[in-house]
Amino acid sequence: MLKMVPGNRSVPADTVLPHVVYQNLPEAIAWLHRVFGFTEAYRYGEGPSGAQLFAGRAAIQVRQAKPGQRSPAQLGYGTQSLTIFIEDVDAHYARAKDTGATVLEEPHETVYGEYQYAAEDLDGHHWLFSRHAKDLSPEDWGAVAAGR
Repeated sequence: MLKMVPGNRSVPADTVLPHVVYQNLPEAIAWLHRVFGFTEAYRYGEGPSGAQLFAGRAAIQVRQAKPGQRSPAQLGYGTQSLTIFIEDVDAHYARAKDTGATVLEEPHETVYGEYQYAAEDLDGHHWLFSRHAKDLSPEDWGAVAAGR
C-alpha cells in the first residue's frame, strides 16, 4: 500500500517544477540571480550538481549538464520556453536587458491578455516573464475551448 506523505518542504506542491540543465551550473546560478532576479533556496551534490531557485512564487530546479549533454545554444535552437509570472514586467525587462539577457521579444500585450517579454539566458534557454493584463476567455481571442 502506498503511504501518502502530507507534504515535502523540499518540493513546492501542486506545480510544474521544470529541471533546466546548464553547462556551468555555478556560473548559471550567479547569472540567473544577477540578470533574472532568481533567489536560491538550496544547492546539493558535489560541484554543486543541482539547486532550487525561485522567482516570486515560481520554482525551478537547475542542474549541471552531464558529459555530452548540450545546451540550446550549442544545439542552435531552443528546446523549450518557460513562463514565469512576475508583478513588474517593465522593471524586470530593464534589469535583464541591462545585465546581459538576449531579448527575444520586447514587452508587449498578447492577444490572449498577457503583458510579457521574452529573453534567452546564457545557455540559450528561452524565458517569458509575464503578468495578467486582461481577463479574457479563450473564445475572446479566437481559441476553441476543449470540453473537459
